Amino acid sequence: MGRVTARRRVLRVRDGVPSHRPDTLAAEEPMEIRVGGRPLAVTMRTPGDDFDLAAGFLVGEGVLHAAGDVAAIRYCAGATADGGNTYNVVDVALTPGVPAPDASLERNFYTTSSCGLCGKATLDAVRTSAAWSVAGDPLRVGPGLLTSLPGKLRAAQKVFDSTGGLHAAGLFTGDGELLCLREDVGRHNAVDKVVGHALRSGRLPLRGSVLMVSGRASFELVQKAVMAGIPMLAAVSAPSSLAVDLAAESGLTLVGFLRGESMNVYAGADRLDLAPQPALRA
Repeated sequence: MGRVTARRRVLRVRDGVPSHRPDTLAAEEPMEIRVGGRPLAVTMRTPGDDFDLAAGFLVGEGVLHAAGDVAAIRYCAGATADGGNTYNVVDVALTPGVPAPDASLERNFYTTSSCGLCGKATLDAVRTSAAWSVAGDPLRVGPGLLTSLPGKLRAAQKVFDSTGGLHAAGLFTGDGELLCLREDVGRHNAVDKVVGHALRSGRLPLRGSVLMVSGRASFELVQKAVMAGIPMLAAVSAPSSLAVDLAAESGLTLVGFLRGESMNVYAGADRLDLAPQPALRA
């Protein structure tokens, strides 16, 4: 799997018996995102789909809205002594006329694989204006379809099978068809890779779709969904209070603790197509 995984020798103890063996790990390397040659951010990610990651990151920042906004994406020479390419620096060239990112978006320090908001000075700075509203999206799905998504997501996680150490984000149609899946050590990176793929394929806004993530639903993931025009975000774990507030404010349906046959709907419950319940007897 190339740079997506790495092998390390470990001491394994089973039933008190030690043994040495190689283990497969999820790779994690820094990636610097530049726009027009100007450094914008550094994130820790699993190598692979790096151009999608850079594009999706810029969608979330409100810089990109359509495939035509991007003139080119390329790897830059890395920071090696001989000037070789580490494939850890990606430069996005914007189409003439597309405004460059505001200087206030520049990160003061790198984003980790678990927190893509690090370096943002204030909460107001991450409430980016969305190009599309998800509030009026007519998507409606039944509980049975939603409960099928975690299994479909897990079945498509090929690298997780060998490492056990990656998050996943999957984009589904309203009928439950998996359109795109990306894995990464960072939850926000996995989502950026999905959104970036959609942007580069000319599919934004992602109306009528469901974004399924393997971990919790943070404020940032809700924001990324809204910025991509996705009306529903489902997670196998809990949302944060700020994620719920932003979902309700934006008109996004937010589902958490989607496990087995159960779920919690924290915002936008009107999109859940529930069968009429029998009236309670007095």
